[in-house]
Amino acid sequence: MAAYDFDLFVIGGGSAGVRCGRIAAGHGARVAVAEQRFWGGTCVNVGCVPKKIMVNAAEYGAWAQDAAAFGWDITVAGHDWGKLAAARDAEVARLSGIYGKLLAGAGVTSFDARATFIDAHTLDVGGQRVTAERIVIATGGTPLRLDIPGAELGLVSDDLFTLKALPRRSIVIGAGYIAVEFATILQGLGSEVDLMYRAPLPLRGFDEDVRGAAAEALAAQGMRLNPDVAPTRIAEVDGHLMVSMSNNFMREADAVFFCTGRAPNTAGLGLDAAGVATNEAGAVTVDDEHRTSVPHIYAIGDVIDRVNLTPMATAVGHALADTLFGNNPRRASYENVPTAVFMSPPIATVGLTETDAARIGPVDIYATRFTPMRHTISKREGRRTLMKLVVCQRTQKVLGAHMLGEDSAEIMQGIGIAIAMGATKQDFDRTIGIHPTAAEEFVTLRTRTREAGVVQAAQ
Repeated sequence: MAAYDFDLFVIGGGSAGVRCGRIAAGHGARVAVAEQRFWGGTCVNVGCVPKKIMVNAAEYGAWAQDAAAFGWDITVAGHDWGKLAAARDAEVARLSGIYGKLLAGAGVTSFDARATFIDAHTLDVGGQRVTAERIVIATGGTPLRLDIPGAELGLVSDDLFTLKALPRRSIVIGAGYIAVEFATILQGLGSEVDLMYRAPLPLRGFDEDVRGAAAEALAAQGMRLNPDVAPTRIAEVDGHLMVSMSNNFMREADAVFFCTGRAPNTAGLGLDAAGVATNEAGAVTVDDEHRTSVPHIYAIGDVIDRVNLTPMATAVGHALADTLFGNNPRRASYENVPTAVFMSPPIATVGLTETDAARIGPVDIYATRFTPMRHTISKREGRRTLMKLVVCQRTQKVLGAHMLGEDSAEIMQGIGIAIAMGATKQDFDRTIGIHPTAAEEFVTLRTRTREAGVVQAAQ
């Protein structure tokens, strides 16, 4: 008789947990996965998938307007929020169902229940006592509200996907990728949007040139930007919401969205009972092998608050399963991870920003801004493309690539391969461009824009 009910128990049925459980089962392990809310986690249900569908929907309005410049006579009668919501929800349901089928097909035992620790090898799963030799915590994150009076009147990012109608006026609080994406969706579908954030520019942590170009693009869409302020209170006045700001101004809206970050979803898991340590933010602390403070308990995905991206989570989950049960010890690298912000126009990036690279040593910067061919015809404002390469002076390796412009995410996936392989600027230079495209600019950047990091290196 086996000492434990399962070889591996995964808490969380999102991207990280499902991949880890499915691969481990494929290696012959006895695996169980518990999910209390919805299979597929944040990405499938209230994140990447429904968000991208709504981004697509917002783009069609602009495209319909631009069509006239190309000779099309198109009349736009308006947007049907209910029709979009039905199509979006059907696709979400389809994908969520696939996750359950993948686990069942791999022989994984699934629990539609909350799992909490009783001790380091024992879990309470929906009232059932279950034991496991190894346990993986993959419970993701949860959206936050600011601690201000009236915060309960505001919505969080999850709530966008259950709204019955488009708010006529929206305030989006925050300036991270979720905030600018949601602001773009709401504005593109017809809402009047205020974007409110504490910093001078949105998208802290991104390359400074990209941040500046993003602010220009958002403002050009008609969005009202409110930099260098913080909300101090939300109140309901005559059926509307009034947001007071730290600069003593106020904004009125029909809906207020908190897009002010996410916290690791560790509350109520009973981590203390298992001896699993967390940091001040509540994230589970792990080593390079994703072991927690308890050697047979692991944590992966957003719950460790490292690189909070779905493809990163699935890669780590797969690598961990291979390491534990596949006789193939390996790690997924957290370096040079491509990512995108699906605002309008979108941003994509891989590798180091200019600021981060300059801290290491001298770098050459190659940058260009131009109006893509489509918009030399459409004359639409706010559609200028930015492309930028950050190159190590000593080795000539391309340390970072950054783009704001249409199709940037599709373009950056290939650039990501090159940078992960250690491509040099000369490798880019001898690559023939595809003409006429925006993408060819990445291989035709010949004139250095400036140097950075030279003074630091000399000290």
